[in-house]
Amino acid sequence: MQRRELFRLSVAAALAAAVPAARAVEAGSTGNEEGAPVPDGHLTSPLAPPAGRDIRVAFLISEGAEVVDFSGPWGVFEYVLLGDDNHNPFKLYAVAASRKPVKVSGGLTVTPDYTFANAPAPDLIVVPALDDEKLAPAALQWLKVASQKTAVTMSVCNGSYVLAAAGLLDGRRATAHHGGYGMMYALYPEVGLIRGLRYVEDGKFATSGGLTSGVDLALRVVERYYGREVALHTAEHLEYHGTGWMHPESNGQFARVPVGTVERPICPVCEAQLIRAKALTWVYHEKTWYFCGTWCRERFMATPERFIAKFS
Repeated sequence: MQRRELFRLSVAAALAAAVPAARAVEAGSTGNEEGAPVPDGHLTSPLAPPAGRDIRVAFLISEGAEVVDFSGPWGVFEYVLLGDDNHNPFKLYAVAASRKPVKVSGGLTVTPDYTFANAPAPDLIVVPALDDEKLAPAALQWLKVASQKTAVTMSVCNGSYVLAAAGLLDGRRATAHHGGYGMMYALYPEVGLIRGLRYVEDGKFATSGGLTSGVDLALRVVERYYGREVALHTAEHLEYHGTGWMHPESNGQFARVPVGTVERPICPVCEAQLIRAKALTWVYHEKTWYFCGTWCRERFMATPERFIAKFS
């Protein structure tokens, strides 16, 4: 089963369960005390626009890409207007393995502007959640190379999985959709997962939470380039009233590890709530652990202490 489908199943289970929260967990730790402050998402300084030209923004597209993930930031960058002539300083384009039309989420078809071979060198890259089974291997290589010269490489939702798969988040703080925290933790142990932030910035890499969080991260990028007043004007022009781009801690409701019950335990890997009678099991140190499927059970069995630490 593809990772995206595993993620969707874990989200659906979590929503259906409406499990009460336990406690906040910081990247690289076993958790904060109840009520501890969420780490600040701002770790970066202002950005300088390139001299004499617009800011090139490449959107990585592949079959199954989440529409909201890339259309939200696209709309933000499209409506940044400067000066009396309302100049838009962002040049936006979609990049894919070929220029063949791509079917993205919801049945929308998008025709990429460039291929990996001829795309202009970007100053900024936006990576949405993508279907990993349909992502061309060349996409990760392009991402690795192109990111070497970007000012910012940002992901939206579980686009952070793509950055992690390319090795770009090794040793860095990052986040994902709240329904994908457990999967990120399982798949990429070298990434410092942060729960409960609208977005996380670490050097030139920035990752946002789910879906509409990408709008906030894009506004944050606008603020870094042109200041808060321009970002505020952009948000006003869009009639966007969210303030998450100024307050990344606004996703704090997702900072806690879910807690199960005897009859509805939590899968320690993907964090989906389960029906005990239907779950797979494994006994470790005289305790029975419950799993949604073989994928999660195998990952737990490989490094059990890693996952137990989240729930201890």
